[in-house]
Amino acid sequence: MRADAERSRRRILDAACEVFLERGPDAPLDAVVRRAGVGPATLYRRFPDREALVRALVVDLLTRLTAAAEEARRAEPDPYPALRRFVHAAADLRMGAAIVVLLERLVVDEELVAVRHGAVTAVEGLLRAAQDAGRLRPDVGMGDLVLLCVRLSRPLPGALAALDADGSLVHRHLDLALAGLAAAPDGATDRDPGRELGRELGRALGFDEVIAAAGRPGEPAPGRVAE
Repeated sequence: MRADAERSRRRILDAACEVFLERGPDAPLDAVVRRAGVGPATLYRRFPDREALVRALVVDLLTRLTAAAEEARRAEPDPYPALRRFVHAAADLRMGAAIVVLLERLVVDEELVAVRHGAVTAVEGLLRAAQDAGRLRPDVGMGDLVLLCVRLSRPLPGALAALDADGSLVHRHLDLALAGLAAAPDGATDRDPGRELGRELGRALGFDEVIAAAGRPGEPAPGRVAE
């Protein structure tokens, strides 16, 4: 693909991610065209319909998610900072929130399952490494991490969005959440802060459970579920 064509494609995908997050998967494609600063013919030449655009966006997001996990592992020898680096990179890409929105329109097939499997495997590797090193609570599952990122990376509603106009607030909240996921300094594994409020934290949530709950077809990607 020529460099100018790739730049146009990148602008369209980035604009589509923003528009679908703000207005949902039924947002008019004209809004994507305006946000991307391209002509309608440019969009439809690359993505003939909404389904093609949504599919390309999900593949792109999952591919970038895999790359972010692999880059975090290369850049950080300590597994917990590597996991933190990945979570913040994923937030900058708005992956978690965007994929949840796009699931409403996505038709899952073998190709998408394979792309999803690659992303989950890469992120699961970061999570397991942090737990094996004693840096991350052992009762944190892949599903917990994914849904936590989804909750925190969704745009704030209405006027509250002004509080995070520069995107820094989501990173502050992610760091606060990650501090809560860190293993106890003394290595204790039986601490449950929820007991102070009269409730149990429960078991780890696997990614396969998230996929099943979303009602998505296809072979579930491997998740980690505590017994």
